[in-house]
Amino acid sequence: MSEPRAGLRVLIVDDHPVVRAGLTGMLAAEPDLDVVAEAADGAEAVRLALELAPDVVLMDLRMAGVDGVQATARLAAEAPAIKVLILTTYDTDADIVRAVEAGATGYLLKDTPRADLAEAVRAAARGETVLAPAVAAKLVSRMRQPAAQPLTPREREVLALVARGLANAEIGRELFISEATVKTHLVRAFGKLGVDDRTAAVTKAMAQGLL
Repeated sequence: MSEPRAGLRVLIVDDHPVVRAGLTGMLAAEPDLDVVAEAADGAEAVRLALELAPDVVLMDLRMAGVDGVQATARLAAEAPAIKVLILTTYDTDADIVRAVEAGATGYLLKDTPRADLAEAVRAAARGETVLAPAVAAKLVSRMRQPAAQPLTPREREVLALVARGLANAEIGRELFISEATVKTHLVRAFGKLGVDDRTAAVTKAMAQGLL
């Protein structure tokens, strides 16, 4: 690691050694940024962050074991003064929302230019929210979407039976309704959940705590 120097202390977290080395080199070139350590996974990141108390943790998102979101949540709970800046190749809505809800100060993509990355680290240290333009657009779009309609009790019953592996005809017999009515409930549930098939519907309903 670099020799201690005055400036913002940064911990770099990524499961690829080449990426860690590249990020360390990029940030170490900035006179006011000091890379104090590197971590290969979320568990090591939490341990080093609690030990070294960096100003900013530059956190990869998807890693084996403890991922970036889990590590971010732990740091937000145990060391809220440490700012976490997500740096990833993934910009899906689900990843972005999970990271922000876990307490990340910002969310950047790995194609961010060096100068922008360095400035983002400084901004995160000041407590400012830092978002890649594409990420910001996705969040704004998501916020503008109308709230999803809740599932009816019957739709939840049908999905619960789907989760048990029952076919439409079997669900109909179980609930004393026709197979056509089962299909109607499923179609409506698909629309409310924003999915196109049974497996996705069950998965999303479980993720939302509906089943």
